[in-house]
Amino acid sequence: MAAGKIKRLNPGIMPMLLLFTLLLVSLWLMSDATHNSERFGEHYSWLLLVNAVILVVLGALVVANIIWLFRQQRKQAVGAKLTTRLVIMFVVLSLVPVSLVYYFSLQFLQRGIDSWFDVEIEEALEDALDLSRTSLDVRLRDVLRLSQSMADEISESPAATIALNLYDIRVRSGAAELTLLGSDGRIIASSSADPTDIVPYRPSGAMLQVLHDGRHYIGLVPVGESGLYAIALIPVASSREDGEVYAFVTMFSVSERLSVLAGSVQSAYSHYKELAYLRKPLKFSYTVTLSIVLVMSLLASIWAAFLSARRTVAPVKEMARATRAVAEGDYSKRLAVVSDDELGFLARSFNDMTRRLAQARDQARKSQYQVEGQRAYLEAVLANLSSGVISLDADANIRAVNSVARQNLGMDIKSYLGKPVASVASGHAYLQPFIDVIERHRGKGKPLWQEEVSLFGVSGRQVLMCRGTRLRGIGSRRGGHVIVFDDVTELIQAQRDAAWGEVARRLAHEIKNPLTPIQLSAERLRRRFIDRMDEKDVEVLDRATRTIVNQVEAMKTMVNAFSEYARVPRISLKAVDLNQLIQEVLDLYRDNGVKVRFKLQLDSKRSYIEGDTGRLRQLLHNLIKNAQEAVAETPDACITVTTQSGEDVQRPYVDLFIDDNGPGFRPQIMDNLFEPYVSTKHKGSGLGLAIVKKIVEEHGGVIVAGTSPDAGARIHIRLQALDKDIRDIGDGKNSSTGGAI
Repeated sequence: MAAGKIKRLNPGIMPMLLLFTLLLVSLWLMSDATHNSERFGEHYSWLLLVNAVILVVLGALVVANIIWLFRQQRKQAVGAKLTTRLVIMFVVLSLVPVSLVYYFSLQFLQRGIDSWFDVEIEEALEDALDLSRTSLDVRLRDVLRLSQSMADEISESPAATIALNLYDIRVRSGAAELTLLGSDGRIIASSSADPTDIVPYRPSGAMLQVLHDGRHYIGLVPVGESGLYAIALIPVASSREDGEVYAFVTMFSVSERLSVLAGSVQSAYSHYKELAYLRKPLKFSYTVTLSIVLVMSLLASIWAAFLSARRTVAPVKEMARATRAVAEGDYSKRLAVVSDDELGFLARSFNDMTRRLAQARDQARKSQYQVEGQRAYLEAVLANLSSGVISLDADANIRAVNSVARQNLGMDIKSYLGKPVASVASGHAYLQPFIDVIERHRGKGKPLWQEEVSLFGVSGRQVLMCRGTRLRGIGSRRGGHVIVFDDVTELIQAQRDAAWGEVARRLAHEIKNPLTPIQLSAERLRRRFIDRMDEKDVEVLDRATRTIVNQVEAMKTMVNAFSEYARVPRISLKAVDLNQLIQEVLDLYRDNGVKVRFKLQLDSKRSYIEGDTGRLRQLLHNLIKNAQEAVAETPDACITVTTQSGEDVQRPYVDLFIDDNGPGFRPQIMDNLFEPYVSTKHKGSGLGLAIVKKIVEEHGGVIVAGTSPDAGARIHIRLQALDKDIRDIGDGKNSSTGGAI
């Protein structure tokens, strides 16, 4: 409401120009009044009041604009700060020069007016006035003497010749006019140098009164348009019997230059006296007038500043509003082009920009619809794939995943979108081998790669077949990677079981069946010919047949072991105390004649697992037997059995470490250590570690070979542990032992 009132108080430029014109006219009248004492006294006060009213109106408009600007500042309106700066700049630029002019003008007026009333000037004017008066007095005295002599001459003239005598006297004296008046004012006789002047000059009553008082009159009197005359009135006694006294009037013309000079001196002296009388009021009037001019200039400059600032800021405000609309997504905003200057060019540029932005927005929307359609299509394809898919950008940040990836990895990988793929392993340590494979192949920069990864996942051992493809970049934009992986745990297990079952069947058919006839034939040869040969041949035959029989038995044993490895497992799972089982197995190796020291470091916190006791016992026997054979030739042979409990992603597990201080594994067989027929011993079938790995996989665990702290061999097995409630199903005892056997 208040802002509307202030806006109504802000008139246009034409009313303000009319107001300024009225103020200037008023100031001019005030200035003119100071030069005229009569007008000064009559009009100055009214003019001052009019100027004051105009200045009050102008000041009210300026104050209204200042209040409006202050409110705009408080509202933080667009353009308020720029308007303030422009107004301040205008005021400063006008105040400084106007103040300087006002100061020096005031000093000049004060000193100039004082200089007008110098004592020497006043004395010079008085002397000039006295001089003019003296010269006129001399002239008047001469006229008076001459008039008296003419009056004496007339008084002796007879009445009949007075008129003629007046003419003669006028001609001889050079008078302009001579008149003889009776006591009652009648004209007795008259003579004038101007023949057209029929009626002689008649003196005023004041002049005649001086004459009646018995005195002579002499003075300067202006007569019509003829100029200034020296007039003298002299009493003259008539020659008549009644003794009437006549009034003798003489008129002598005064020199025109003398008249002008005398008038000029008199006028200057009178004006000087007037100014001297108005000295202080004149100073005050000039000071007030100058102050009004100063205030008017300041108010006019402020008003002009507001007007100019508003006109300048108005396009900026409109552009700011339009820019805000564009920032909010409204590209239909257009600015009115009202000039051909830089602001007009800016408005046209803005309109061109918004038009192009609108076109770009429409094109972007079309592209977005296309991208969203393609994305929906891609998501539908990914969602129906049977393989897990992870898309990475050039910086290895996860861009997209499908639901199968979450199922295969056993965690919500979608929560890591936009994050580095390496961060997945920070919260899920069991995925570190999977992340390592991705990082390794990314570092190599291969366009295509494939590798099998074994994990100890949420549900135990897990085998992932991973394939990676490097994407080509677009322009300067680098390409990313796509990783496709499948959970082939069950497939590999089924393929392995089927393959080794077929191998076992063929071995039984191709190898095991011929062994029995070979063994029987060797025994029959020995029985039939041993009694017929001499002692030397008997020894050879006996050694040969025994060798055949022993090797056949060894081959049967190997075929049976291979058949055992390849058969489909039939295990019976139940809660097993791993620590107790280890102690039971190690008890069998006490005092068996082998000089090997056993160290036990069993963790009592968590030791129960779900497993087949027989298969686990076979696993422990194979590992301890292999360790014994590895340290057979090592001084101070030692085998260390360690269990450690832990938890990963709220999944408890138990780690089993079997370390020895033997020669360790050769590096060249590390990659194939758990495959059949791979062995580090001179004797053996090479199926021991393969059977151990198979038993571990049957129990959902993982097995890794490495180097022990004593630089020997280490076998690390990780199995899923049971929680406390299931462990309590056992015999209620948690074995926790440590030391050596």
